[in-house]
Amino acid sequence: MSSNPEVTQFWQNFLNGLPADARPSSLPDAWGFGDSAQMADELGALVKSGTKTATCSLKRVYELDLEPQPQVGDLNIILDGQGQPLCLIEITEITIKPYNKVDAQFAHDEGEGDRSLDYWRKAHWNFFTRQCETLDCEVAEDMLLVCERFRVVHS
Repeated sequence: MSSNPEVTQFWQNFLNGLPADARPSSLPDAWGFGDSAQMADELGALVKSGTKTATCSLKRVYELDLEPQPQVGDLNIILDGQGQPLCLIEITEITIKPYNKVDAQFAHDEGEGDRSLDYWRKAHWNFFTRQCETLDCEVAEDMLLVCERFRVVHS
């Protein structure tokens, strides 16, 4: 179980709404979006409101075993910048594609900025540049991304 009592209570509230035989057995991962408290607040609010229904990450993170690669059906508790639970999401789709093959629909579904592909490319290039600096990799047009779609199942 999580050491964060608010996360544990949030999870228990979700479980209490399910039949006993349909309850997941383990607490899902709890995390915030981005690389700052401000980003976690902004993107978490977009998820909770239903505006943000997709996200992506560098495949390199999973190749280095820094965290397990997400799978369809995985549940995640989304946290704000202060570590407080906002909502529970379920992953509904995973695709692996190069950065330069992300399309306008996926950019729109990420829900950020003006939701355009141009905005998505600039914001994610900046984010992945920062991330690559810590992962000892090069940011590149053909870098592989793990692209996820998800739905909010509890808030």
